Amino acid sequence: MSAFPDRLLPARPDLAADFLRGRVNADAFAAGQRCRVTAPVLDLTMTPEPGATRATQLLHGETFVVYEERKDGLAWGQAALDGYVGYVDARHLGPAAGTGRRVTALWSHVYDRPLVQGLLLIELPYLAEVPISGTSGAFAKLRSGGFVPAPHIAPVGKDFVAEAERFIGVPYLWGGRSARGIDCSGLLQLALLATGRKSPRDTDMQLAMLGREADGRTVPSRGDLVFWKGHVGIMRDADTLLHANAYHMAVASEPLATAASRIAAAGGGPITGRRRLEG
Repeated sequence: MSAFPDRLLPARPDLAADFLRGRVNADAFAAGQRCRVTAPVLDLTMTPEPGATRATQLLHGETFVVYEERKDGLAWGQAALDGYVGYVDARHLGPAAGTGRRVTALWSHVYDRPLVQGLLLIELPYLAEVPISGTSGAFAKLRSGGFVPAPHIAPVGKDFVAEAERFIGVPYLWGGRSARGIDCSGLLQLALLATGRKSPRDTDMQLAMLGREADGRTVPSRGDLVFWKGHVGIMRDADTLLHANAYHMAVASEPLATAASRIAAAGGGPITGRRRLEG
């Protein structure tokens, strides 16, 4: 059973995922249909009410397993990547398309022709997943149609901190997961994903599940994670913190001591944990 049932367990009193049969009580169970996100980014909310707060975003090409298609146009289900459960606009879901390559530019475009003068078909965020069928000059051809610049799907290195550093200056957005707007835990999740590591979505999950505890008396190292209640930052070196935050309303780099003092003074409390990732 999930340790975070409100976000990671696809179960409601009236409906639950079929794989939970016998483990949870529900009026009905559904097998689920694997779908693919077709929008550049797609907001997910934890409740279906109009104006509900964005909890996270799904990226183009990511898989969302639908357990209910509602009359109000929403679909209820679970993100395959990190298990997040919630409601999305069903208009931006399409048939599952299998695995593909991930976009590694912070933002990219799909053209109707393999030319920079081609018509723009859709925009693609960092780590959008696109199925590739071949190449045409300096472009990769998508199985679904269109062409994306080949340099925009070039592999990245293994330094997740370097990937996070690319987002410096990107606007802060609660629940955001792209260069159009990102939050603290989204920044960490994407940076790790770019280098082949999966991460939970929210800070409490990340504190509980990532790496090992780093003693507060230990000098921080590049890549160490520093947590507050509801917030996380990434150490660039022994003294410097990188984090998406509402004070700067952006991804910013600053001394850890400065950030810790300001967060405490604003009522955010002390540092609640430090984690060191293996490897």
